Amino acid sequence: MELQTSLEASVLRIAAWSGPRNVSTALMRSFDSRSDTQVCDEPLYAHYLKVTGLPHPMAERIQAEHECDLDRVIEWLTGPANDEPRIFYQKHMAHHLLEGMPRDWIGSLKNVFLIRDPRGMLPSLLRIVPGSGLMDTGLPQQLELFTQETQRTGATPPVIDSADLLRDPEGMLKALCGALGIAFDTAMLNWPSGLRPTDGCWAEAWYGNALKSTGFAPYRETPAQLADEHMELLAECQELYEQLAPHRLRSVT
Repeated sequence: MELQTSLEASVLRIAAWSGPRNVSTALMRSFDSRSDTQVCDEPLYAHYLKVTGLPHPMAERIQAEHECDLDRVIEWLTGPANDEPRIFYQKHMAHHLLEGMPRDWIGSLKNVFLIRDPRGMLPSLLRIVPGSGLMDTGLPQQLELFTQETQRTGATPPVIDSADLLRDPEGMLKALCGALGIAFDTAMLNWPSGLRPTDGCWAEAWYGNALKSTGFAPYRETPAQLADEHMELLAECQELYEQLAPHRLRSVT
């Protein structure tokens, strides 16, 4: 995939760091509905698959159709370009940040953290990628980045809990926009169903409900029962989640 033209330094670059199954695609759709925003979908994914060799759905096609060169991707995410649009929203999976990958470029972005209670996230992830471990949830990487950004900026980065977002989309989006220093736009609440040109080619494997959506779905989480073999993993995830959850934004009504 040829990378699109990037944006000027004056543009607000938002990096939303999520784990899988965290309503991250819906949040990307929300920002894509703004007239002043360009979005990109998991730009580190192809590199992640090339390095790890993991047998994810559509792994070969993803590497063929998307940029695998890490330096080129980072240059696109942070480098100079035209002056439109004003906001560049980057949907990132935190587990795509592999050990040894550079982190300094992340400081040039406005970093946001999207979390979900593991009791709902983990069963959903294991259905699609059986055998997933702690690092595949993105939670260790999210906490590492959150700590790094807190120390770097001296302030608490925005944290959004997906359950809060689904319960009150408008209030939570207003809170997030306020934390980012941008105006809330009612266009963020609805979008056309179906694929977008900015979707990764993996959308057909991962985005079933998101492709049908025209807005944020009502919150109806009923966590599936996990097998005994996954209870230790759930406890590890819960411990990390509970370190991030107290920092989550509160709804603006």
